[in-house]
Amino acid sequence: MVNTHRKLILNIYCSAIILPQICICSQFTSSSNDQYNENPGVFPVATNGEPFPWRELRLPTKVIPLHYDLFVHPNLTSLDFVASEKIEVLVRDTTQFIILHSHGLEIMNATLQSEEDLRYKKSGEKLTVLSYPAHQQIALLVPEKLMADLRYSVAIDFQAKLADGFEGFYKSTYRTLGGETRTIAVTDFEPTHARMAFPCFDEPLFKANFSIKIRRESRHIALSNMPKVKTIEREGGLLEDHFETTVKMSTYLVAYIVCDFASVSGTASSGVKVSIYASPDKWSQTHYALEASLKLLDFYENYFNIHYPLPKLDLVAIPDFESGAMENWGLVTYRETSLLFDPKTSSTSDKLWVTKVIAHELAHQWFGNLVTMEWWNDIWLNEGFATYMELISVNVTYPELQFDNIFLNDCFEVIKSDSLNSSRPVSKQAETPTQIQEMFDDISYKKGACLLNMLKDFLSEEKFKKGIIHYLKKFSYRNAKNDDLWSSLSNSCLESDFTSGGFCYSDSKTTSNTLTFLEENVEVKDIMTTWTRQKGIPLVVVEQEGRLLKLRQERFLNGVFRDDPEWGALQESAGRLTLDKALDLTHYLQHETSIPALLQGLDYLESFYHTMDRRNISDITENLKRYLLQYFKPVIDMQSWSDEGSVWDRRLRSSLLKLACYLNYAPCIRKATELFSQWMESSGKLNIPSDVLKIVYSVGAQTTEGWNYLLEQYGLSLSGAEKNKILYALSTSKHQEKLIKLIDLGMEGKVIKTQDLASLLYAIARNPKGQQLAWNFVKENWTHLLERFELSSFPMRIIISGTTSHFSSKDELQEVKLFFESLQTQGSYLEIFQIVLETISKNIKWLEKNLPSLRNWLLISI
Repeated sequence: MVNTHRKLILNIYCSAIILPQICICSQFTSSSNDQYNENPGVFPVATNGEPFPWRELRLPTKVIPLHYDLFVHPNLTSLDFVASEKIEVLVRDTTQFIILHSHGLEIMNATLQSEEDLRYKKSGEKLTVLSYPAHQQIALLVPEKLMADLRYSVAIDFQAKLADGFEGFYKSTYRTLGGETRTIAVTDFEPTHARMAFPCFDEPLFKANFSIKIRRESRHIALSNMPKVKTIEREGGLLEDHFETTVKMSTYLVAYIVCDFASVSGTASSGVKVSIYASPDKWSQTHYALEASLKLLDFYENYFNIHYPLPKLDLVAIPDFESGAMENWGLVTYRETSLLFDPKTSSTSDKLWVTKVIAHELAHQWFGNLVTMEWWNDIWLNEGFATYMELISVNVTYPELQFDNIFLNDCFEVIKSDSLNSSRPVSKQAETPTQIQEMFDDISYKKGACLLNMLKDFLSEEKFKKGIIHYLKKFSYRNAKNDDLWSSLSNSCLESDFTSGGFCYSDSKTTSNTLTFLEENVEVKDIMTTWTRQKGIPLVVVEQEGRLLKLRQERFLNGVFRDDPEWGALQESAGRLTLDKALDLTHYLQHETSIPALLQGLDYLESFYHTMDRRNISDITENLKRYLLQYFKPVIDMQSWSDEGSVWDRRLRSSLLKLACYLNYAPCIRKATELFSQWMESSGKLNIPSDVLKIVYSVGAQTTEGWNYLLEQYGLSLSGAEKNKILYALSTSKHQEKLIKLIDLGMEGKVIKTQDLASLLYAIARNPKGQQLAWNFVKENWTHLLERFELSSFPMRIIISGTTSHFSSKDELQEVKLFFESLQTQGSYLEIFQIVLETISKNIKWLEKNLPSLRNWLLISI
């Protein structure tokens, strides 16, 4: 856990740094209260010009929340909300102020009541409210000191507009089949956005209980974490829903929605009611999610031997949603494409994605919700575990999806990003909201999951499972850190083992079969901190000298070249073999019987083709095309245009036919054109096999008539899976005016929703005719993009990386570097900027080194 609270003791050491409206001066003293009273000038300046009594980003721990009583009334016509709350707090140490998080809220009134005031029903004392927006904090100044070990009640009235983006309490819209636009209100608080909806202690360590009341119109329903207790009629025809008090939880898991959705429900084996909600016209697409949720919930309850602790579980498809899903306890929210499944237009990959995301979010109900990391530096404890549990749960509940190879691919994928010098450790300090947001990346999710899978194999599945169950039971409704997990995996004895009269023998060290021949016990913490506290992947190099084998370890780095700083005690990492030797291995791929291996090999060859195509290196592009079609023609010709076969048969079909049509292979173009024409003639009613739908649409989009018809169908389609396929097809057009029109529609946010702008720009940048277009758009519209997305948010990272990381010339590198420098992001590049610049540099060096080899190899091979 990152701790920014310094112990202030004894001597004074002052180094003042002047920032806008703030003088930071580190003084060692016994009490921040005394320091504020004696020398308020060393503190930040509040918006009213007075000293703000707290200067740290993290909240003080002198006052902690116990219970929130929250009332919210959103107006879906005026698009704002009024609200009030009462927070019961416990004072742990005498203080004269309470610091809360608040961002963009108008505080109208704040009062304080002591236990005595509450007992005798005395009115509360009005509090002075100071605001310091730079830290998204408010200070409640009390007339008399709050005394230690006493409880108080803080009442706050506030209001705000429903947010325009995807964080806090925001508005989302959808269109009905009749063309009517309807608005709903929804929350999304992780990691630091609960403060946009109500003043709160918005850090994961400050767990509390929440009692929520929502006022609404009769045409809407309200949903929250817990089941509804009662509904009260209010004047003006309004209704007020009261929900059961939640279990103890962190603010980022609080959720409430006001909508007009329809649902389908079922009951898990343990009696938990599970419901899937979607807009009424998409109700028919909710049934697979219900089936999967019931199966997965039953699996997790049995696997963890811990009952899901709430009486209900709702999964809701939100029309406007930034990420894939969010694990709010009891009210899980999803992007529509991550929850809804349309048998007519959803491919096997779409089904796999929906299953995987549901499995991930349901795992969070234990990892993250029941046991929460102490601070965001250990977010991998949430996300890595949830990603790992996808593998365990889906393999059991849906073995036909053959999930092992998907997980393995994720591990190889994260090795690629972790082999950059600009990578980061799994567990890393994060203090500001921007730094916290950057932690939600592949390192936390995929590398975290792969490390856990490695540790499971190392310890044995039985020991690992017993250890994580111990971890969940020991820290239920509490917070944990890395060391707590390692301790649980080393010592899986529970208190119940002893109170029941049993015996449990354990040691802080655990023996692995792997090291039995060394007769050595292994400390889990010692092993795993080397994986979580330092970046990168180790590479073990074996050298033979006569009858001796010498082993050495170094960091695996992607393409280290002679002019790189890392070259000095280090030889090349990736790139030890010449490219022609690696390419020689591809000759066997046409005979490969393992589909995942075949697809991986093809993926590398295809990436070479796209790189050359984007650089317009026509001779290599043409020869690569000939090589691919020559060597893989037999397996391409074997593919049927159907949805038959296993999951991997179907994935192979989609990949091969997509590549063949992209390379203008005549039989592929002919069949896709035929199917597209039939589809248009049927006014979009013909059911094309879902696994080839994207291919057919992409071929059809190359004519003006086809492109315009697809755009029209995009606006009419009720299937998110189909809309994704259409949007991709539209982005493959060779006409720049069409690509510009797509971007304009994405910025407008009506036909193409703003949530899809990032993936649209990514797709257009991969189109040789659109790569410069997409990058120019980002440069020219940077301010507008930041108005829609936070700089460190997932969409902005996709936009930044997606429109630049394929560049491979020195001019492009200089252009990107100058643009990033012009942004003046607090004097240093953000993490994503560093990754992009390193990636472009590697691309340039790779081409300089390997272009002649690739050219010569192709001349020999075809």
